[in-house]
Amino acid sequence: MSARVSIRPDDFDAGAEIAALRAGDGGVGAVAAFIGTVRNRSGGAEIASMELEHYPGMTEASIEAMIDAAFGRFDIRAARVVHRVGRLAANEQIVLVAVASAHRGQAFQACEFLMDYLKTQAPFWKKESTGAGARWVDARVADDAALARWGIEAVNASMPAEPSS
Repeated sequence: MSARVSIRPDDFDAGAEIAALRAGDGGVGAVAAFIGTVRNRSGGAEIASMELEHYPGMTEASIEAMIDAAFGRFDIRAARVVHRVGRLAANEQIVLVAVASAHRGQAFQACEFLMDYLKTQAPFWKKESTGAGARWVDARVADDAALARWGIEAVNASMPAEPSS
């Protein structure tokens, strides 16, 4: 596990993660963070849980590359992505993206960039469990559009969401 990326099944303490991000760096003037939770509804159906799968090693390397891209675009001092995998209940924390910078504008932008990038490019597969059964979550055109505003083209919404065996 790198200091910048953590993929794990257990929950995380956002406060502790942010404190570690800025620890020992007197140049940090701002930290922007995003915490995502598992929604309890999707497409009109009530979600009981979500299961996330990933490819260990590949997932961390992909997110590390996203963080490198953020450092290339924004004046940031540190970044941290924590993403959970396995079975998660509705309303549980699923992701933390935190960015430290000297100034809030760069921290906000880098945090949003990383979340947009993560949502479309990270190799995770999500399956929702509803009263009607389980279903793989398809990529959304809106997520690709969010990434496109950063000048990065994604075509995930036209690709199948289920991993190949």
